[in-house]
Amino acid sequence: MARDFKNIKAWQLADKLTMAIYKLTKNFPKEELYGVISQLRRAAVSVPTNIAEGATRNSSKEYIQFLYIAKGSLAETEYLLHLSRNLGYLKDDEYGGLNDVRIECAKVLHGLISYVANNKDFGL
Repeated sequence: MARDFKNIKAWQLADKLTMAIYKLTKNFPKEELYGVISQLRRAAVSVPTNIAEGATRNSSKEYIQFLYIAKGSLAETEYLLHLSRNLGYLKDDEYGGLNDVRIECAKVLHGLISYVANNKDFGL
């Protein structure tokens, strides 16, 4: 039986971050549509997508692999948020709010990876 990814806290936080990024990038300069906007959205979407896909896998090893991909995408998101703030596309308070959610998501995702790694038959 597959895990319901919607009940995974890391997924919930990643989804929250992704939705906020989509909302705020609507205000970015239109010339960034195929640049920073696209890259930031794709990186953000990759986090909950990989958590969800990993949750359906039949082994802990596969699950962890997808969680690590999500972790990498979260790091990419971190840089793109930093870049967006430095380019003036995000106000400091907008960046701070997004970064707070990103940090919380990273902590929870790290905990999930550790838990699954130490419980090889987790939820399977």
